[in-house]
Amino acid sequence: MNHHNAPQEEPAEHLRFAAYLSELEQVFDADEADLVSEVLADPDQTMAQSAVLRHLDRRATDIHPGPAYEPWAEWMTQVTVRHPVLARRLQEWSLFRAITLGQHWRRDALLESSDWLQLKTAAGPNTEAVEVLAEHGRSKRIRNTARINLKQSSPRSAASQRIHKS
Repeated sequence: MNHHNAPQEEPAEHLRFAAYLSELEQVFDADEADLVSEVLADPDQTMAQSAVLRHLDRRATDIHPGPAYEPWAEWMTQVTVRHPVLARRLQEWSLFRAITLGQHWRRDALLESSDWLQLKTAAGPNTEAVEVLAEHGRSKRIRNTARINLKQSSPRSAASQRIHKS
C-alpha cells in the first residue's frame, strides 16, 4: 500500500482555524468581543491567537481611518490584554492610525515598533514618518521601501506644488 497516495484528514486545529476565521468575518459588532474571547479560550493558543490576529488586522484595516476605530480598539484591548502579541498589534494599529491621520505620534515609538508596522508605515503617505524610516528603519527592506516611497512621491509633490502656485 502506498501511503503517499492515501487521502489525509485535515488536522482538527486547521478545521477550527478555518471555522473561527469564517465566524469572525461574519460576526456582528455587538457580539465581536464575546466571539474573540471564545476563540482565545481554545486550547491551541498558537492557532487561536493567529485567527484573532488575522481578524484584528482585517477589522483595523477597514475601520482605522474612521471614528469607529477608537471604541473598537478599546474593546479589543480589554479582550486581548492577556495576550501580549495581540495587545501589541492593537497598539501598533493605533500608532499607524495616528501617523496616517497626521495626529500626534512619537518618533521613538515608531522606531521601537515591529518590522510589520515599520514596513506598513514606510509604504504609507506620512512623509515625515517615511523619512524617519528611510534613515533609521530596522531592516534594509524597510529603509528601501521608505526610500522608494519618497522617490515616487517626490514627483507628485513637485507637480502638486506647481499646480497650487499657478
